[in-house]
Amino acid sequence: METTASRACGVHAARLNLADYAVNFSDAHPPLTRPQALVEAERCYYCFDAPCATACPTGIDIPSFIHRIAQGNERGAARAILEANPLGGMCARVCPTEVLCEEACVRNAHDDKAVEIGALQRHATDAYFAQPGAPLFTRAAPTGRRVAVVGAGPAGLACAHGLALRGNDVVLFDARPKLGGLNEYGLASYKTTGGFAQKEVEWLLSIGGIEVRCRQVLGRDITVDGLLQAYDAVFLGLGLAGVNALGIAEPQVQGLRNAVDFIADIRQAEDLSAVPVGRRVVVIGGGMTAVDAAVQARKLGAEQVTIVYRRGPEGMSASAVEQQWAQTNGVTIRHWAAPQELLSEDGRVRGMRFAATALDATGRLAATGETFTLEADMVLKAIGQSYLQEHAGAAIALQAGRIATDAEGRTSVPRVWAGGDCRAGGRDLTVEAVEHGKVAARSISAALPG
Repeated sequence: METTASRACGVHAARLNLADYAVNFSDAHPPLTRPQALVEAERCYYCFDAPCATACPTGIDIPSFIHRIAQGNERGAARAILEANPLGGMCARVCPTEVLCEEACVRNAHDDKAVEIGALQRHATDAYFAQPGAPLFTRAAPTGRRVAVVGAGPAGLACAHGLALRGNDVVLFDARPKLGGLNEYGLASYKTTGGFAQKEVEWLLSIGGIEVRCRQVLGRDITVDGLLQAYDAVFLGLGLAGVNALGIAEPQVQGLRNAVDFIADIRQAEDLSAVPVGRRVVVIGGGMTAVDAAVQARKLGAEQVTIVYRRGPEGMSASAVEQQWAQTNGVTIRHWAAPQELLSEDGRVRGMRFAATALDATGRLAATGETFTLEADMVLKAIGQSYLQEHAGAAIALQAGRIATDAEGRTSVPRVWAGGDCRAGGRDLTVEAVEHGKVAARSISAALPG
């Protein structure tokens, strides 16, 4: 029989009192009240040729939607947002606005705090989704053209919506049982509470003309060649299905997991107390996934959580705000260390040995010769994901391991477009993936005969 002492170590569920889970996974950043939104909107200078709008990958007219909030016109504000970014509600929650629109806010130049653009965007879109009323957009007359969209993440959803809006018939394929991609499976639960990802999907589909087919895996159930025979065009929003290896031996032991799978389990759990977590957790990586995994491990009841990254804080792809959020939630961040050996015993993780790193005389990362060990019963890998070429076939040209496209998303194969994280040259941002899908929808519609 398992005792309290035996449950203190190892990977277990129910580390907290049941009431703690609801508190820990509540909305991390509660929305603005209407009075707060009005006050914040009045701080905007409503700049002409506003730098904040230029910094937004989807080109939202930020001064316009903020001005409408100040006038009490939340529906008009939501329209200005959603016509530029059909996933504006989710982006308001997860975009690193501190390094995009808010970093460009002219108030920063006056030693003042930037306007809270992300919070205002969420205020407007939340108000609309709470009481949508009449549809904001009307679908154009049917064109008679059919397009296959593979992948229902941000890029695929934006593309499907844009194509349907222009009167095309769309069939949306996805490998998962739910639509949304990373919005549904890959984001921290405290960032998108109340099932918002699915509410946004339902709104996107309400435009009409989009047929959904889930549990359809490219390369297994469907192929690019087969889709090209049945459809006028194909858009690939495949994301990154591969997980990068640590570069050391990775034995099959309990407690070693991919961070993306850990996050997905939390997002899909009906009962958070049933999600197992270690007492001492080590997360390897320096991006948003590493932070989301680490903070959620703490919120599930892990006593010690450490993020280990091979370079300094300025090299982490997670923003300074995200790094601070991790530390505020009790996560330790150790820089300048790379995994050297996974330590295990009796088929269970017992720790990780790291090699200290530094930049050598040529500016390259190198081991210093020093090592240290962190005890752990769970190690989460968050060192990036990769595109799996076998999913789409070898005919599509790659660039740096991802699908090569032109500025409008055209691939090397005629009538095939691509966007999102699987497309070369991107920054792996939700908002950028939306822009890829939006631009590709416009390009595909223009290229279709008639």
